[in-house]
Amino acid sequence: MTYPQDPNNPYGRQPPPSGGYQQPGYGQQYPSGGYPQPGYPPQYPGYPGGMQRPMEGPGLAIGALVCSILGIVLCFVVTIAGIVMGHIAYGKAKRGEAEGQGIAMAAFIVGYAGIALSVALGIALFSAGFFR
Repeated sequence: MTYPQDPNNPYGRQPPPSGGYQQPGYGQQYPSGGYPQPGYPPQYPGYPGGMQRPMEGPGLAIGALVCSILGIVLCFVVTIAGIVMGHIAYGKAKRGEAEGQGIAMAAFIVGYAGIALSVALGIALFSAGFFR
């Protein structure tokens, strides 16, 4: 059995009961269950607290190695800069913030070896009387 459609009420809604105000419905109502709660990122195993920042590349470690190698040939101060940068890059790599842990370790090892060679060369030249 069909009822004739009221031209003033095209959606077929019933008028609110008399004696009170009925709040109109807003938007489409979704069934409960099956939908995630908005505002919370999905939790992934191994990543507590959601997503992590992406890792930095090994740029600092490579720069430290270059400074350490050039410091042996050019200047004592450049070697010290390579050692400091190597320790910073190594710390970042150990915490998981950057890549290049091995390169950073090689940078400060080469830097310390360069300082040792510079000191040994200075002592040898001084004892030979080169600076007189």
